[in-house]
Amino acid sequence: MWVSSVWRAKLSPGRRAHSALAQLRGIVEGELEGIRGAGTWRSERVITSRQGPCIRVDGIPGGILNFCANNYLGLSSHPEVIQAGLQALEEFGAGLSSTRFICGTQSIHKNLEAKIARFHQREDAILYPSCFDANAGLFEALLTPEDAVLSDELNHASIIDGIRLCKAHKYRYRHLDMADLEAKLKEAQKHRLRLVATDGAFSMDGDIAPLQEICSLAARYGALVFVDECHATGFLGPTGRGTDELLGVTDQVTIINSTLGKALGGASGGYTTGPEPLIALLRQRSRPYLFSNSLPPAVVGCASKALDLLMEDNAIIQSIAAKTRRHGHRPWASSSGFTSATRDIQLCPQVPQ
Repeated sequence: MWVSSVWRAKLSPGRRAHSALAQLRGIVEGELEGIRGAGTWRSERVITSRQGPCIRVDGIPGGILNFCANNYLGLSSHPEVIQAGLQALEEFGAGLSSTRFICGTQSIHKNLEAKIARFHQREDAILYPSCFDANAGLFEALLTPEDAVLSDELNHASIIDGIRLCKAHKYRYRHLDMADLEAKLKEAQKHRLRLVATDGAFSMDGDIAPLQEICSLAARYGALVFVDECHATGFLGPTGRGTDELLGVTDQVTIINSTLGKALGGASGGYTTGPEPLIALLRQRSRPYLFSNSLPPAVVGCASKALDLLMEDNAIIQSIAAKTRRHGHRPWASSSGFTSATRDIQLCPQVPQ
């Protein structure tokens, strides 16, 4: 025992660091082997072309059909969207090298935030590097230990992680189960604020949240409603405003988070839109906003043009809705092993590979 202790004491810092690294490798390699053994290993396919319905993939000759993108409206390769990105890059540079509140806000950022608020018919909006950041930055800034948040059990991981960061009391209701949500709302009456949080369209299975019932329960029990619209913005609803428009509850949903990285150009970026005082609070306290670089001008330019195209003419939206109805109910779909959601929604259920 004494000899072993002396030997450890004489280990040089370099030897100890090497021993710690070896320990780390062993632990991580064990974790990786467990992932492989569970059949949940994720492999990345390297695309050698633009995003689109037909793409080229490294190692595969010729083009292949792409069924797994969230480029719902095809705007990531739209010529006007690309040109707008090039123009913004030329005029405003590659990036700001700073956070928004130091020296990272340009006129195009403010213009896009105003456009997002107008698109969603809300008072104001705030941009984030991604919607994951928007979800990470909302709950902690808004909710305190006096408050409560009620979350659908199948909400996106970013909502779950954002809720974990806040100190509010946490209630989880069964997926789309309004009786369970009502029971949780009754239980949460003792708290100051009550916020119901749900995805609008659940990307893993294509479900649409029953927002009419959720909003009705929220009104009955004095709660606010938050909806993540990443898989709805741009194409659900008659003018692409999302599930709140689709279900006729635009004026009953308090807060919307969504992304610029799917239907709206497909690059990156997210946002929160809602009451002006809330947005002002997020600018002061939301950590992902305060401590992240502002969105690159090219991304802002592309997203702004994508919104212009949607607000000027809803032909793109109507076209994708018609294609969904036409192809989703054709016999070849089921006979080929494809299944479609019962609702007219542009989501293919995502099955882990």
